[in-house]
Amino acid sequence: MASEFKKKLFWRAVVAEFLAMTLFIVISIGSALGFNFPLKNNQTSGAAQDNVKVSLAFGLSIATMAQSVGHISGAHLNPAVTLGLLLSCQISVLRAVLYIIAQCVGAIVATAILSGITSSLPGNSLGSNALASGVNAGQGLGIEIIATLQLVLCVLATTDRRRRDLGGSAPLAIGLSVALGHLLAIDYTGCSINPARSFGSSVISNNFKDHWVFWVGPFIGAALAVLIYDFILAPRSSDLTDRMKVCTSGQVEEYDLDGEDIHSRVEMKPDLGCFYHFLPLSLFPGLGASWRPRLPTRPLP
Repeated sequence: MASEFKKKLFWRAVVAEFLAMTLFIVISIGSALGFNFPLKNNQTSGAAQDNVKVSLAFGLSIATMAQSVGHISGAHLNPAVTLGLLLSCQISVLRAVLYIIAQCVGAIVATAILSGITSSLPGNSLGSNALASGVNAGQGLGIEIIATLQLVLCVLATTDRRRRDLGGSAPLAIGLSVALGHLLAIDYTGCSINPARSFGSSVISNNFKDHWVFWVGPFIGAALAVLIYDFILAPRSSDLTDRMKVCTSGQVEEYDLDGEDIHSRVEMKPDLGCFYHFLPLSLFPGLGASWRPRLPTRPLP
């Protein structure tokens, strides 16, 4: 953990999380607040909120930021995603803690910027999450759990380096998952699925009513997603020692999928021996006609 703390790349990643989170919040919540304009006689226009527009703004901004800083920090931009990757033993505890701090600070800074931009709005809530009328805390918690579960499950699946079947854009897939969560949850809770996003609005607007729902719900959803993906859908063969090594040192290990059928395994590193075995020898001048790569000797089950 100490070695990771001393690396410049580590701190660049933390800064990237802060900057990307700031841009994400300004764009997404700014889009959600925009329907109030133009003002007439200090009153809002009375237009209705467009849930599809807001959902796409959140999803596309996440996809854009993930494409922009994903190679630097992984573009978590969400404490629930960070917790999921920590529980999946893909990042260290130190990185998780500093990422979450950077995300929360970025959300506060972004919401403060929006507060200045939209200061003329009467009763400006700055995009604070709130339970809809008729929705109690337990129901809101359930919605946040489900919406976050599908998001973190998508993150784990699309970033799984063991998979060889992935095509298309992972950032876009994750962005669409964010949009999907908003299409589900906006009418119930305003859709958090991101505790830092809710925290920034609550701090600047000084409104913490039912705020715990928007931390507990996403964190439970993230933990359930890890449980489902890492232990049911695509179990990892690593032991506890290997997993703890990642959590303490930040060194990401390569794992194989568990499974009895060797042909159904998805390996991070392809078996080049099997690959070359089926290529014509004319592609390898200088090798004897009797040459064949050494194949695995492990017996099939």
